[in-house]
Amino acid sequence: MKNASKTFLLVIASAALILSGCSKKPQRPDPSATIIGGGSANGNGSEFDNSLNPIDVSTTADPYSKLSGRDEAFDLDGQMRGVLQAVYFDFDSSSIKSTERSKLEEAAQYLRDNPNHRILLEGHCDWRGTAEYNLGLGDRRANAALKYLTSLGVSATSVETLSKGSLEAAKNVDKGTAAKDRRVEVIVIQ
Repeated sequence: MKNASKTFLLVIASAALILSGCSKKPQRPDPSATIIGGGSANGNGSEFDNSLNPIDVSTTADPYSKLSGRDEAFDLDGQMRGVLQAVYFDFDSSSIKSTERSKLEEAAQYLRDNPNHRILLEGHCDWRGTAEYNLGLGDRRANAALKYLTSLGVSATSVETLSKGSLEAAKNVDKGTAAKDRRVEVIVIQ
């Protein structure tokens, strides 16, 4: 009888342990509700100071003339977005299309004109695929852009890479919208 009660208790304890370990898979937070994704940074519902937005360079003959030596154009994280164009990729690819290479050539020229600045290559993916796969794909895209920049004579010490994968991707969207998420953002940093 002792062995039967021990076996019964062991079965009950094992079942309790198994059932306690089978919780729901954790959900990713909505990027728009986080500080990085554009949510409130200071907790009181207000956003960052709008005066830190990137400068609109589309109307100027020399797009970098407003930026040379101007540290006030950088946001609180020491970044300037929107100065250089994003590089777009085909689905599930990290190959730089010939039509996108001029954007990286512009980034290389920007670094030659502004040797005190560096750039961050931020790899992004659309919503399809697992989070882990998309982080790897975003990393391959950022490193492909880095490799192309170094082939243009840019020092690797002037460039950083980061993969965001599909963390900021729009979910369950049409092909045209998803194509905008398959990119490497070229961000100027101090």
